[in-house]
This record gives sequence, C-alpha cells and structure tokens, in this order.
Amino acid sequence: MTTFSATSGEFSSSAASARDEAPTPVTYSVDKRGVAIVTLNNPHKHNAFDDGMIATLTTLFKQAAEDDSVRAVLLRAQGKSFSAGADLQWMQRMAGYSEAQNQRDAMALATMLQTLYTLPKPTIARVQGAAFGGAVGLIACCDIAIGSRLSKFCLSEVRIGLIPATIAPYVVEAMGARVCRRYFQTAEVFSARRARRLGLLSEAVTEDELDSTIDEIITQILKNGPQAVGQAKTLVEYVAGVPIDAALMSKTSQWIAAIRVSDEGQQGLQAFLAKQPAPWQETN
Repeated sequence: MTTFSATSGEFSSSAASARDEAPTPVTYSVDKRGVAIVTLNNPHKHNAFDDGMIATLTTLFKQAAEDDSVRAVLLRAQGKSFSAGADLQWMQRMAGYSEAQNQRDAMALATMLQTLYTLPKPTIARVQGAAFGGAVGLIACCDIAIGSRLSKFCLSEVRIGLIPATIAPYVVEAMGARVCRRYFQTAEVFSARRARRLGLLSEAVTEDELDSTIDEIITQILKNGPQAVGQAKTLVEYVAGVPIDAALMSKTSQWIAAIRVSDEGQQGLQAFLAKQPAPWQETN
C-alpha cells in the first residue's frame, strides 16, 4: 500500500495485504450525455501509474477520439489522490533497463500524453489530493483542469536524479518557461491556489464544488456544435505563437468559410436566425 506524507511531500510503499484484490487500474464509461469518463482506479497506490496503465490510457483516449457519440472526456481518479506519478515497482524495473529500453518505455508515456493532448474533443481533468510527477503532465495535457483547493502539486523528478522530460512540453505550455525553471529544479510542493495562478488549473474550488463546477462546464460545452468545438480546439493550437501575417489571415479566413458552409454550420446559423435550438441542443 502506498502512503503520502503531506509534510515531506513524499510517497512510500509497503506490501499490500494478501487478501487485497487488485482493482482494474483504469475504468471507462460513456454517460447518457456523451461524456466519456476515464477513471484512474488504483487508490491504494494513490493511482500511481506504470507501463500497463499507460498503455490502457492510450487505448482509451484513442477510443474516445474515434467514438462519434463522445462529446467530451472527463479524466478523474478514485481515492484521496489524483495520482502519485510513477509506480515504485515500475521504477524499480526501469532501474535495470538499458538506455534503449528506457527510451522505448519513455516513448510509450510520450505517446499517451500526446494522444490526450491532441484528442479532438474537450478534455477536462478533475483533480483532488496529490498530483505528482507525471500526473502534472496529465493535467497539463487537458484543455480544462478543475482542482480542489486542498490539492497539492509537485514536479518531483529531480529528487531522485531524473528530469520531467516527456511531460515538459505540456507543463511548460501550461505554466510558462520561467515558472518551470523554478519548479523543475526545486521539486517544491505547491498549492492549488498557486497552480491556479500559474495556469496549471483552470479553477480551484472546494471539494464539495468539484463535481458541480465540472458539470456546469460540461453543460456549457454540450450547448455547442460538436464539430465546431473540436475545430475551435485545433484553432487554438494552430494560431498560438504564429505571427499575424497574410498567410495566417488567409488560413483563418478559409477556415471560417469552410465551417460556415458545413452541415453543422448551416444548421447552427439557420437555427439561430429562426430563434430555435440547434439540433445538438435539442438532445441536451
């Protein structure tokens, strides 16, 4: 069983009871609204992940991306913690890997993170308790992250002589390079309030407000055209950091023109002009 020390910000592991049954480490369901719910489900280990969980998450994120009935994806966790990061037994195995084996192992994690980051539907992280190491990367990959005010965060890799390499592109994008220079090097534990201020969290709310806040965000998303929502997500990635020049102006003009003449765009415009709900609003 893994335990977390709030004072030291460290996790420790002891053997689980023989009578404890291993849970399904990740569960997946789609509710009647079309929200795919991916749940980290190993609370006895504070949802620490290993190569098996990484492979499962990659498969489930791809499944949600390819399922036309899915309108949004909620990433959540059972238990007191969102995730402790890497599982200790997995780390022990990795310690004996060759450099080539380590690269393949790290590439699997990088692939999972990229699959989540590029998932063509809204992604929301529900964060409670501790989120350490690679768990911060999972949160940074999501479009929206709602955390409990009691949650704690740490980019802890340098404590054991490692670096947060595979999660770095997403965390740096979320929090900024100057901030990451500090937290990548110090491995300080920081609060939800600070995570909100730094951009890792979209909102920090009380434990009692977590689910209602997320439900309100999902309700707002479901009022909107499914294809438009996906295109809006792609739009942000495309224009971020790109000079506003003739090429960008031409690209965005072509983009909106194509959306306007699409089936969804036409349905939405006609419903708006007729002061009627759009087809996707009638089912929610």
